[in-house]
Amino acid sequence: MPRRVPRSASPRTIALLLALLCATTALAAVTASTTPASAAASSQAGFAPMRPGDTGWRVRVLQSRLHQLDLHSEVVTNRFDEETRAGVATLQRRRGWTADGVVDERTWLTLVSLTTEPTSDALHNVYQPGRPLLQRGDTGMWVRQVQARLEQVRWYDAPVTGRYGRSTVEAVRGFQDARRIPVTGQVDRRTLTRLKDMTREPTKAELFNIVPAGPPLDPRCATGRAMCVDKSSRSLRWMVDGVVRRTVEVRFGSDELPTREGAFSVYRKSRDHVSNLYGTSMPFAMFFSGGQAVHYSPDFAANGYSGASHGCVNVRDRGAVEWLFDEVRIGDKVIVYRS
Repeated sequence: MPRRVPRSASPRTIALLLALLCATTALAAVTASTTPASAAASSQAGFAPMRPGDTGWRVRVLQSRLHQLDLHSEVVTNRFDEETRAGVATLQRRRGWTADGVVDERTWLTLVSLTTEPTSDALHNVYQPGRPLLQRGDTGMWVRQVQARLEQVRWYDAPVTGRYGRSTVEAVRGFQDARRIPVTGQVDRRTLTRLKDMTREPTKAELFNIVPAGPPLDPRCATGRAMCVDKSSRSLRWMVDGVVRRTVEVRFGSDELPTREGAFSVYRKSRDHVSNLYGTSMPFAMFFSGGQAVHYSPDFAANGYSGASHGCVNVRDRGAVEWLFDEVRIGDKVIVYRS
């Protein structure tokens, strides 16, 4: 409502009241013109996005908040690295946004709303021990898992027993000390998570100290499903999770047509195969490299090592190779090496 100007007011007073009225009107016009969209645009313009390659304290805070959502390790740095980008992208993907890993204002405000202000200890990597999940005196498969994983990273060199004794305590302490985890010798969530991140799922052979018989194995044979073909011992060992399920004698190609060495996988199986190139029978053929396959050889069965294949891995035990053919799947590893 306009101010009423007193009749007795002086010209100076009237001028001041008119100036005040104009200023108030102008302020109201500015306020009315500030829509939510323009306010958001102004806010957006004032937020500096964080992206891969950035460094600084903001990145450290970002990582600590991501850790609260299990999207980053507990160890924080000043570097916006690949782990940080992956954590941000996961947060964005969960909300149906473009998962580019760049922290814009929307991403940051959402992260802040889902987390608490990081403590000084968290931002400076000062940790308190967590509740122990495993400790001295415990027994069972979980202890075996920890011992086998510690063995993979060369911290545990005793037999895997499933008993949490002195050697396990010392191995855990060494692992914790090397990774700035409170050194307790007990396995808390932080220790277990870091150990899992650095290792693979232990094989049955690792969990129960099963040492394969025969010549040394190629390390690539120790995991998963593999036909482990050793040219030196002229043997094929069928292995599952580091355990030898069957061993058969084999022969290889000649110097002119050698069997290729390396890591392959079975890409085709043919139970009653006949070679298009040589016209010879190749029962129970499991192809792993071009035309080279593991298969039964009647010639090997009859003449032994006096002959050679055209590059294939020949097996002379028909019953064994038939059993192997039924066991092997497309995609299983074939490792050909010399021990």
